[in-house]
Amino acid sequence: MGKYNKDVKANFTYMASDFVVGILAAVLAGFFTKIDIFQFDGRHIILCVGFNLICIFMNKGAKLYNITLFFYPDRIFKLITRSFILTTAIVTTLIFYVGNANIEKNFFLIFLLYEYIFLMLSAYLERLIRKNNNRLNPRTLLLGDKEKYMKFVSFIEKSNMNLNIIGYVSLDECEGYLGKADDLEEIVHDNAIDYVYIMDSKNDETDFKPYVDSCIDMGITVGLIVDHDRNIDAHSYISSIGTYPMITYHTVVLNSGAKVMKRVMDVLGSFIAILLFSPIMLIASIAIKIEDLQGPVVFKQIRVGQNGRQFYMYKFRSMCTDAEEKKKELMDMNEMDDEYMFKIKDDPRMTKVGKFLRKSNIDELPQLFNVLKGDMSMVGTRPPTLDEVAKYKRNYWRRVSIKSGITGMWQVSGRSNITDFEKVVELDMIYIDEWNILLDIKIILKTVLKMILRKNDSY
Repeated sequence: MGKYNKDVKANFTYMASDFVVGILAAVLAGFFTKIDIFQFDGRHIILCVGFNLICIFMNKGAKLYNITLFFYPDRIFKLITRSFILTTAIVTTLIFYVGNANIEKNFFLIFLLYEYIFLMLSAYLERLIRKNNNRLNPRTLLLGDKEKYMKFVSFIEKSNMNLNIIGYVSLDECEGYLGKADDLEEIVHDNAIDYVYIMDSKNDETDFKPYVDSCIDMGITVGLIVDHDRNIDAHSYISSIGTYPMITYHTVVLNSGAKVMKRVMDVLGSFIAILLFSPIMLIASIAIKIEDLQGPVVFKQIRVGQNGRQFYMYKFRSMCTDAEEKKKELMDMNEMDDEYMFKIKDDPRMTKVGKFLRKSNIDELPQLFNVLKGDMSMVGTRPPTLDEVAKYKRNYWRRVSIKSGITGMWQVSGRSNITDFEKVVELDMIYIDEWNILLDIKIILKTVLKMILRKNDSY
């Protein structure tokens, strides 16, 4: 049965339209350059057909032909332009540099001009024709509360999905509806219905299975719309596992390619940084030992990482050996406005060497080994301690929904001046929501700059 759903969301009429306007562009280019594109072994028409097919393939990959894609002019312009530029680069390289084909350059340039203009026109005209030809669109019923369908219908209007909405069916007898759900079979027959959509809300305790079964028995296509009234900014996608449809909500990046790129950058970055800073780390280790022969060089502390995973975070020891015991006595000196994070600028527990290590941020260099091991990332949110996490509200947990980082949005946003933990969480959420590789690079560069300027923000 799965084969029936192949490319079910693809708008093949739009694809055919793009192909036709591509041929038209070739004919016009031939007319203006006085070239018969169907002669001379047909190389010009082959060029144009090949260009069209590659461009259509690019557009399909960018989901331009997906009927559920929202039709925003700037988005359509961007997608078509990107596919056109990539196709032009590929074809130009193949015919003029690799293949050395005997193609008139004037013909090719005029063809490109018309092709781009016609691709834009195709996008708008095809949508205009489809949206204004209700006779060809599936006759559709919407079962459920009419008010709840307002947002759904507005989304349909923004997309290239075309439905001829005949009316609404209520769960009970109400004015303004074609009837009630109990009479669904009769309503479907009387109105020659093709599609039935059912709104399944978390606030609705109705069992919709009988209505779904009824539609399937009649051969009517039925769609179950899941409306969970999400109050947070969660991304979602729909997939299936075997015969089970599944909707997934997520607030973190799930793209495996992007995660691999981040991990590669972490491994390479930490390895290079360890080699680069190894002389400094050696000197720091000797200085710590000279000041205190009894204490360890590296301080290990259990921190909370991604989604509650615990790991030992490494730092050069910058405090006295009984610093953790003394922390309880210093809670009144906490500079943060709440109990979710502990920070003192001139911490009395620091050693003389430790003060320098803190000021220069050298104390955090051992965390490069945490990154190499995979416990942390070069960029992320700072890992909290066990006692801090124990006091977290539910929404604070989202800041540990990604790998912890040596540096992050908070660190490069003047954190020494931020004493409100809500602001810290806000900055962490911005990073999680807007994450991309370029943002990581930007934060790393800002961190290096802050280290050069010797601005102490560590904790």
